[in-house]
Amino acid sequence: MELKSLGADRALSLLEEFKNFALKGKVIDLAVGVIIGAAFGKIVDALVKQILMPLIGLLAPGNEGYLGWKIVIGAKTIPYGLFIGEVVNFIVVALALYIFIVKFLGYVMKSKQAAPPAPTKEEVLLTEIRDLLKARA
Repeated sequence: MELKSLGADRALSLLEEFKNFALKGKVIDLAVGVIIGAAFGKIVDALVKQILMPLIGLLAPGNEGYLGWKIVIGAKTIPYGLFIGEVVNFIVVALALYIFIVKFLGYVMKSKQAAPPAPTKEEVLLTEIRDLLKARA
């Protein structure tokens, strides 16, 4: 009888801990961020694959654009055009994140920084003592 009660208490405790963890604001914010990030990734992917890389493909010869960029070694084919597309995709995402995080949020964080707090009485006293010792020497 004791063991059943102890097991049920542990299960309820675990469930309660999970509920407290999952319903915290930061976890929900993280989940929203992941969903928005996935949608943003799809937009960037479409931009790169349907606009940027076809424009780059106009500069290089080939009927298929960047999709036709391949190296054939024996019976093996290495589609380096697809790799270049993914690299461009990465660069666009990295640039967008840099602009958003460093330039936009960095600016917001700088504007929200408050002036340093006033020194405490102890700090003022220690500063006076330091200055007096320097003047003596």
